[in-house]
Amino acid sequence: QVQLVESGGGLVQPGGSLRLSCAASKFTLDYYAIGWFRQAPGKEREGVSCISYSDGTTYYADSVKGRFTISRDNAKNTVYLQMNSLKPEDTAVYYCAATGAYVVGLPLPDEYDYWGQGTQVTVSS
Repeated sequence: QVQLVESGGGLVQPGGSLRLSCAASKFTLDYYAIGWFRQAPGKEREGVSCISYSDGTTYYADSVKGRFTISRDNAKNTVYLQMNSLKPEDTAVYYCAATGAYVVGLPLPDEYDYWGQGTQVTVSS
């Protein structure tokens, strides 16, 4: 059974940093595009960033561009989301997801087949 597990969430002060990890088990991430999504209370799940499987092309939502960086380490079967200069509005549950399709642009939840359980990120002083 395909499984994705997120880790690295927590409580951080505004301006701080966190690195989220998305580790895959029972399948190889090499052939999947990976997206990061977040969902704040009372809001819809939104795409944050994604990275393609073919050439490593990345995409970022405008709200995180310049602050977040997505990367993949195929040897470790893990995708990372480095989050810098965090703001209170970044507070949400963050999910990673995988798709075998070639996707471009803003990651949309309906395009992704496999999901992790989520990790909470809270930005507060």
